[in-house]
Amino acid sequence: MIEEALQEIRRGTAEIIDETRIVTLLQAYFHEGKPYTVKAGFDPTAPDLHLGHTVLLQKLATFQKYGATIQFLIGDFTAQIGDPTGKSETRKKLLPADIEENAKSYKMQVFKILDPQKTEVVFNSEWINPLGAAGMLELTTTYNVARMLERDDFEKRYKRGASISISEFIYPLLQGYDSVHLESDIEVGGTDQKFNLLMGRHLQRAYEQEKQQAVLMMPILEGLDGVQKMSKSLHNYIGVSDMPNDMFGKILSISDTLMWRYYELLSAKSLKEIAILQEGVSGGSLHPKNVKEMLALEIVGRFHGARAATEAQAEFEKVHAKSDIPTDMATFELEGPLWIAKVLQACQLEPSTSQARRDIKQGAVKIDQIKLSDEQLQLESGEYVVQVGKRKFARVKVK
Repeated sequence: MIEEALQEIRRGTAEIIDETRIVTLLQAYFHEGKPYTVKAGFDPTAPDLHLGHTVLLQKLATFQKYGATIQFLIGDFTAQIGDPTGKSETRKKLLPADIEENAKSYKMQVFKILDPQKTEVVFNSEWINPLGAAGMLELTTTYNVARMLERDDFEKRYKRGASISISEFIYPLLQGYDSVHLESDIEVGGTDQKFNLLMGRHLQRAYEQEKQQAVLMMPILEGLDGVQKMSKSLHNYIGVSDMPNDMFGKILSISDTLMWRYYELLSAKSLKEIAILQEGVSGGSLHPKNVKEMLALEIVGRFHGARAATEAQAEFEKVHAKSDIPTDMATFELEGPLWIAKVLQACQLEPSTSQARRDIKQGAVKIDQIKLSDEQLQLESGEYVVQVGKRKFARVKVK
């Protein structure tokens, strides 16, 4: 049983530091029923999550399956500083009201994956605020500036003379102190968080705790393009709060190769179950599209329920297999005549008029299911169904 648990814990991981400790914790759980804690921190810097964020949540759910209590840490204090990881300049400070609102949103979304009975939601302001000036000064004595500047992003900024605030030096110390206060057994994070994660081990030693947390790092999930990391700014993401039809369609749009990566990092299916699916595809008994639909049904069902998932599947078949238009789409009333590129932007089908023009040139835009070629078209009064690509639709009423 321990080996089976280890296989699932190792699944998809980029690096594990001190796996021996994880084995010891699993042995204590299976032989003595002794629980252990796994920490993961999230700074509430945005109101919603995408599937890239849920890679960590899936790993936390795996640990829950094998005896862990999850310390889901919302960094309401550290979010006011901003994580400097990967940043080329100092991040703007968030307002407390925004942090509070984003934290509420996080809590609503994570329990689509995590078992609330095995999860402790904690806010690091609860123990960082009471530290006071004396406690903060003591914390800064545990690490030196030379070591801090060895960190890759700090080193690059220092060499080119870019600003580094003292508060950014404090950030990894505070993240590490979270592990001290919580006495975490394991911490999970992305590969880009390695410096901060190791700080937890360092500070547990510095504060003379008997244990040092093991560290498990997960890779960054590729977006829909299969190349760059999933990101809202790159428009290649699947949002946890996306509508069922959109989420289903986006998952079906990924490549057959990327599908297995998503299965490994996002699916709740066991490694054995995934291996059987892979054998079926390679042997020809299963079509990749059908296996992709299984993944889409699972993920949409996770966030919207099984009924919404099956309805999304039916709608996808209706729109894409039969070339029909969807029964449910947003309706916009606009004053005309109006340039088509402006219409596409106003209906939120395109992020900009320049992108709209590019898509028209590439034949990706349709009006009433007829491909559009005139990028200068002015829509006169009337009602239209406007489409971009295979999944984006809007009903437009031009007055």
